[in-house]
Amino acid sequence: TIGLNVTGVSVDDPDGNIVENYSCRSERNYTQYCNAEVDRLLAAQSSEKDKEKRKKIVWAIERLLVDDAARPIILSGVAGNCWQPYVKNFTPHENSQYNNLRFEEVWLDK
Repeated sequence: TIGLNVTGVSVDDPDGNIVENYSCRSERNYTQYCNAEVDRLLAAQSSEKDKEKRKKIVWAIERLLVDDAARPIILSGVAGNCWQPYVKNFTPHENSQYNNLRFEEVWLDK
């Protein structure tokens, strides 16, 4: 028997899930999993601009998580934001739909 992570994020980016759940310094690392090599790779993937290189780093992180029997993430969905062209002054937050709750400056050009 192994416990599973049941947290989720709406951003299709590794930082949203693996940093939050597996970084030694994350406040939301509820399992308290900590591996210095994983932390080093988390920082490396987060700043890597080359998509293919970043993918390889993330796969290396996932391999370490499997080898360590860390609580796995078994499902990852994809979500997105969209809006009509007449919605003005709307700026999506960097972590997508979870923080788009303030609309003081948004207006409709209709």
